Amino acid sequence: MKRIFSLTIAILTLMALSACGGSAAQTPPVPAIATATLAQPTATEAPAATETAVPTVEAVQPTADPTESPATESAGGTNVSFAGNVMPIMESKCIKCHGVESTKEGLNLMNYDNLMAGSFNGQVLIPGDAANSLFVQLIVEGEMPNRGPKLTPEELQVIIDWVNQGALNN
Repeated sequence: MKRIFSLTIAILTLMALSACGGSAAQTPPVPAIATATLAQPTATEAPAATETAVPTVEAVQPTADPTESPATESAGGTNVSFAGNVMPIMESKCIKCHGVESTKEGLNLMNYDNLMAGSFNGQVLIPGDAANSLFVQLIVEGEMPNRGPKLTPEELQVIIDWVNQGALNN
């Protein structure tokens, strides 16, 4: 009797798993992100309506050897300007806590020179190396900004490209 009961439980478990297909708890695969660029669907992939590719720390790789002269073009083929592209993002997402109302951790983002000076903890940005720049890592990991809306994937990509291009004051 005990053996029949165990066999019945095993069969019912197998039937339940096969009916579910075993995929109820699985998450859809996340598209790979090319070096410092947002993933684009290939011809065989259909873009998902709700998926947004977000750069990760692993994806934030320098576009050039930091010892060489910095790259002048982003993955999209255009220069990223500090004044025209990066500063507007910082003004909308960062400056309230790092410049206007206070300078948390001693990081003042009111201008280029203050950003490059770093924080109480030292340098936060390594020109040409977004992957090792604390400034980028904290944004990618979602720790910054800690108040208000997070950066969009497009805004994050602008900052990654700017740092990888040498973080120029342009």
